[in-house]
Amino acid sequence: MDRHQRVEAFVNQVRGRLIVSCQALPHEPLFGAEIMARMAIAAEQGGAAAIRANTPADIRSIRAAVHLPIIGLYKVDLPGYDVYITPRLEDACAVAAAGADLIAIDATARPRPEFDSLAAYIAAIHAATDLPVLADISTYDEGIAAEAAGADLVSTTMSGYTPYSALLDGPDIDLVAALSKALTVPLLAEGRYHTPAQVQAALNAGAVSVVVGGAITRPQEITRRFVQAIERLRD
Repeated sequence: MDRHQRVEAFVNQVRGRLIVSCQALPHEPLFGAEIMARMAIAAEQGGAAAIRANTPADIRSIRAAVHLPIIGLYKVDLPGYDVYITPRLEDACAVAAAGADLIAIDATARPRPEFDSLAAYIAAIHAATDLPVLADISTYDEGIAAEAAGADLVSTTMSGYTPYSALLDGPDIDLVAALSKALTVPLLAEGRYHTPAQVQAALNAGAVSVVVGGAITRPQEITRRFVQAIERLRD
């Protein structure tokens, strides 16, 4: 399949359904490719339509374990830069080689270590991998700019995680609604989705699909929400 056919197949697979983000960082208790593969198996058994995964090692392990599309990314901390989701072309190529179906990148307006523009970076990824690029953005303007730069899909992943975007207690449904009306490329909703009702709201607002991570795959966060709810009874 060429890139456009991959986008069409992916959208047909995930439309109106759930994508589960299976990620654990080195300091977290479930860190490890084998553990993330098992998490992905559980998500598939629960009815997930696709998986979002971080690092080539995790992507390879998950690719061998499930029969779902994988949104791949590579979180890399680079000195002097705030962007960390697949920040360089070599990271995108590593994600592609590991078996991802789409490549997620930081498409915020912040400086990046390579390329003079987002459009140049996306074009380089397309040329090197022929895979669709999912642009993780934090604001309406970034979403519009990402489509103009050649992104194949847009996601609200970074909303609330840049200094200039509002950090809400829950997901930014208003951003989803605004972008769904303005974009011609598919829109995914992601970021602080903790309940099924919030997922329904995002789909009703126009998202093609919704990515849920910590509320499903980070037991420490799930436990913390229960504990905080109990503690509020004492206030």
